Amino acid sequence: MQSLIIVFIGGGLGASLRHLINQACQRFFAIEFPTGIMLINISGSILMGVAAGYFAFKASESWSDTARLFMTTGVLGGYTTFSAFSLDAMLLWERGEPGLAVAYVLGSVVLSIIGLAAGLGIVRALT
Repeated sequence: MQSLIIVFIGGGLGASLRHLINQACQRFFAIEFPTGIMLINISGSILMGVAAGYFAFKASESWSDTARLFMTTGVLGGYTTFSAFSLDAMLLWERGEPGLAVAYVLGSVVLSIIGLAAGLGIVRALT
């Protein structure tokens, strides 16, 4: 139960940060392009790489599992799930599974867009 609360709090902080950055980018850039989300996905992936690398190579014993969970699954997961997606793809690649990494990336992106289109289609059909 403690881990659920840790992820809940971290996720709320990350999601709030995502919302603030997205709003700021919409005001600053004032264009019809999802600049904020793109910036969030890229920065979240960089931060996930820094966190994963730091936890694996530099702070393996100095950070508790709870603190790692708060930062990665909580804050960064709330900020952008794209960072977790990027980490999973990179881990597959680094484990010597480039085919699985490519299948994971393409499958996730293509099937997610198809899923969204299907959801929109369902709502349109019902209204």
